[in-house]
Amino acid sequence: MRKHLLNILLILLGNLLLVIGVGVFILPFNILSGGVAGVAVALNPILNIDRELVINGVIIGFFIVGWIILGKGFAVKTVLSSIAYPIFLTILTPYFPSLDLNPFIASIYGGLVCGVGIGLVMRCGASTGGMDIPPMILNKLFNFKISSCVMIIDALTVLLGIYAYNIEAVLIGLFSVFTTSFAIDKVLSFGGSSSKAVWIISDYYKEIIDEIGKVLDRGTTITEGRGGYTNVEKPVVLCVVSSSQYPQLIEIIHKYDEKAFVFATDATDVRGEGFSFGFRV
Repeated sequence: MRKHLLNILLILLGNLLLVIGVGVFILPFNILSGGVAGVAVALNPILNIDRELVINGVIIGFFIVGWIILGKGFAVKTVLSSIAYPIFLTILTPYFPSLDLNPFIASIYGGLVCGVGIGLVMRCGASTGGMDIPPMILNKLFNFKISSCVMIIDALTVLLGIYAYNIEAVLIGLFSVFTTSFAIDKVLSFGGSSSKAVWIISDYYKEIIDEIGKVLDRGTTITEGRGGYTNVEKPVVLCVVSSSQYPQLIEIIHKYDEKAFVFATDATDVRGEGFSFGFRV
């Protein structure tokens, strides 16, 4: 129960930081960026619709579509963020300070603050909703690689601003996307490297392997090990996961066997399916 409460608090804190980054830096300075804030900034001059209304509408709309296509499991993980973000944005926006900054500086700090918020939410195994959902839908329907879809959608979101803004605004927006990704990576890898190699010894290894495949979509390798003292042979499960998935992996293991022996090391150079260049967690 304590762990669930901590995850809820971290998800709320992450969404609060995301709203601060958007409300203080992105929207006031019309920074073109990825995500729903970038869509709102790009579409505002074209459709003349209030940006907060666009953000709330996109988040709620994508959440409903995601629930229908991706299922109940997705909805449960995302519902808190999808509700908290528009509420925080609507309530706090009138109280944000008006800063006198160079748009380039606003882009840097907006990207960093938003990235930290998104990273905190992802560390809990949740999604911030919004523009994270279309890549997941495309992956399920057409088996497109999620990381490629995310990069394409973020780039298109920023390039959408060329119609109403100039090339300088687009370049500043692309830098915001970069700093956001940088901050997300640092938060996810805090306390470890980008990936973990985990060895698991448990009598319930079959159940654990099935859960890893279903929940984390990761493969496993089984080897035979012999106890030095007991001389008893037992299967040893090897699994490589991203740092953001490591807390979920521990929860899966303890779900079936709290006394399981777990040994993890940092994996600093992982290549292959799911860990290729451009992989985004």
